[in-house]
Amino acid sequence: MKHVLALALLIGWVAGLATAEVCRDEAYQGNSFSTCEVDLNADTLGLFLYAPDGSPYGYFNTLNTALGAQGKKLGFAMNAGMYHEDRAPVGYYLENGKELQRVISAAGPGNFGLLPNGVLCLRNGRADVVETKKFLKASLDCTSATQSGPMLVIDGKLHPRFLKNGTSRYVRNGVGTTADGKRAVFAISKGVINFYDFAVYFRDRLKLPNALYFDGNISRLRAPELGRNDLGFSPLGPIIGVVTSK
Repeated sequence: MKHVLALALLIGWVAGLATAEVCRDEAYQGNSFSTCEVDLNADTLGLFLYAPDGSPYGYFNTLNTALGAQGKKLGFAMNAGMYHEDRAPVGYYLENGKELQRVISAAGPGNFGLLPNGVLCLRNGRADVVETKKFLKASLDCTSATQSGPMLVIDGKLHPRFLKNGTSRYVRNGVGTTADGKRAVFAISKGVINFYDFAVYFRDRLKLPNALYFDGNISRLRAPELGRNDLGFSPLGPIIGVVTSK
């Protein structure tokens, strides 16, 4: 009986290791956040935009259904970068080695063009947020990547254009990575927030040296352990998520 119990506990423990993503709700300096940490030693992060028929997945449930047909399922997920009305990415986008949009390095209108912006680069067993010009010089061999902007934290410093009392306030989401690339932390504000306070959360609370803004206002999160699966009123462009066996 003891051996059966020990085996059951071991099986349960191994099953728990199938995904190491951890999501939580927390408050920091008067703002509230939902945050998901992804361990790249244990989890597989993927970027997704178009279904095989060429249409954008658009919604977490649509992507999860498509993965289910492959014997997989979607865990944590989040919108992953800015997009045009047709859901095509604004900046660099690479999915499983296929480039759909080139790197945009010039300054421009809107948040994306508020330099410095950056790229989230996914490689085997790691994820890195890299400022765009550094990314171009480094020639990283990403398997998938998405460009967005502005950067929130650059080598431990806040974006130089952020104002502490900035009046532009939206629900915002983004990602930060550790220096060794083994941990990616995704966060979405639970209420409206300005860029400065959002960046401070990544730098001072999450202690991440580099962090990238994904988007605002349309920001959405799928976090099953929090009972959250945002639908929204319109389809998304790029989606990032953890994929596991069904």
